Amino acid sequence: MAFDRAGWQPIGGQAKKGSAPAIWSYTSTDAIATVNTAAYFNDVSDEVSVRDVILVVDSNTPTANWVNVLSNASGVVDVSDGTAIVETDSD
Repeated sequence: MAFDRAGWQPIGGQAKKGSAPAIWSYTSTDAIATVNTAAYFNDVSDEVSVRDVILVVDSNTPTANWVNVLSNASGVVDVSDGTAIVETDSD
């Protein structure tokens, strides 16, 4: 599928560009393998900076991953593959 702005939200107070990375949240029915494809986040290229962090939640699975913005040039955004957030509940 494609990026859906309805699932895109900032987390907390947003850092001023250039002084610290911002943290974003994105929820979608897309799997991480789709979301981490280059150009997936192009619709928000004017909002994200290199090293920003995005919490990606797959609402179908459900799983969550952290991705970092690796590059953002000429409106083309590329993010890291994703680091899975391990969820356990042993009770």
